Amino acid sequence: MAGELMTTTYPLSLPFVEGRAVEPGSGVHTALREPATGEPLGRLLTADEACVDSAVLAARRALDGPWRRTSPVTRSRLLHRLADELEAQHDALSMLEARNVGKAITSVRAEVSHAVDTFRYFAAATAAIEGKSSRPNGALAFQSFREPVGVVAQIVPWNYPLLMAAWKVAPALASGCTVVLKPDPATPLTALRLAELALDAGIPPGVLNVVPADGPRVGSHLVRHAGVDRVAFTGSTATGGEIMRLAADPVKRLSLELGGKSPTVVFADADLDDAVPGAVWGAFTCAGQSCEARSRVLVEDEVFDRFLERFLDQSRTLRVGDPLDPDTVVGSLISTAHRERVHGFVERARAAGAQVLLGGVVPAGPGAFYPPTVVLAPRDAEIVRDEVFGPVVTVQRFRDEEEAVALANDTKYGLFATVWTGDPGRAQRVAAGVRAGTVGINHPYTTFPGVPFGGFKQSGFGREFALETLSEYLESKSVLTWTSRRPANPLR
Repeated sequence: MAGELMTTTYPLSLPFVEGRAVEPGSGVHTALREPATGEPLGRLLTADEACVDSAVLAARRALDGPWRRTSPVTRSRLLHRLADELEAQHDALSMLEARNVGKAITSVRAEVSHAVDTFRYFAAATAAIEGKSSRPNGALAFQSFREPVGVVAQIVPWNYPLLMAAWKVAPALASGCTVVLKPDPATPLTALRLAELALDAGIPPGVLNVVPADGPRVGSHLVRHAGVDRVAFTGSTATGGEIMRLAADPVKRLSLELGGKSPTVVFADADLDDAVPGAVWGAFTCAGQSCEARSRVLVEDEVFDRFLERFLDQSRTLRVGDPLDPDTVVGSLISTAHRERVHGFVERARAAGAQVLLGGVVPAGPGAFYPPTVVLAPRDAEIVRDEVFGPVVTVQRFRDEEEAVALANDTKYGLFATVWTGDPGRAQRVAAGVRAGTVGINHPYTTFPGVPFGGFKQSGFGREFALETLSEYLESKSVLTWTSRRPANPLR
């Protein structure tokens, strides 16, 4: 089966609207290539503005029709069925994602499993959607009801196409919303497959529509669309700022999960047998193309040299290469153009006097590979302050706890942080002092069902993958009833 999938190509992929593939009249034909080889993977006919209009209208019809009449229990059952479909297609989806994104197959398999867990979590979470009631005074009864916000536009990035789609689609459907999902046109294949599997699971046509398209023209049209009630976006901080401006007219509900420049903080009392591989994983998993990548490693003076030596040694051993090889740890970057951007950061840092301790060389041969790269640079260097989004990490020293927290917070971002220490009190103090949406203590892992994920500062707002995510997709309606036998007379 794997051999067949490895040679499969996808002649023409189309947007998926109201339960079927549609051919936009003025869409753009885009060549899809495997980032790891440069070989053709297929072609995509992208959505145009008219296709987006059709998708929004289909979502509105489904919202006002069959989906509105679907009970929470039925929605839960349908989401479980979709999870079953994803689970049955686990190997095929993993192979498809690895080929389309260039990511190591071991990472992708975990992501597909995570997507299954996401739909199961929110299938169960439908039971948590409930209102409340009270009597503000003797004659007045108050009830509140939770209703779906409506048609939701969801925009997901190229680095986690299926997983980010699951994170957004699952709570929206659990809440009773309908969705127009826009994946990146470079990585549309698993999002389109998700829509097909949703239909197979019994979710009505129009509830989930997928419109791969460019961002500046068609994506902007989707965000501004008068038929869209809410926008959820994951991507760069710059694009998030533009979406905020677009969503202001007409005013829409909005959540943004944006960039990061997350720190790993290693104190002298940390267990280096755990901290070193944890820091390596946090920096280089998914080839560093992850918003929560711990791309700044901060180490206390006392153990800096020992830590750095071991960190470099372990980073050198990471296998870079074929994403479909289960021994590969660092797969390809998304494109050679993105690799040029990543390498540009390293070259400018080198020219400014930073020490490139490992990597920093574009390898020969096909694909968009880039080696794990470690740079020693001052805190005001561009490579320390800006998001590189590749397998590039900077290392810095700190003297004490106060300076560690100051360095960790010395960024416009605030998505994630990892703290390594043997002192439980210090761990809690630093976690309280770091301005980040999530802080991991003595482990590098980032997301678990039910744990809110999102950022502070320019890493965005809103939380995903938790019960509170449902509130992003629900409106609260208050109903007041006068219960006295004698009606209220406002003129008295």
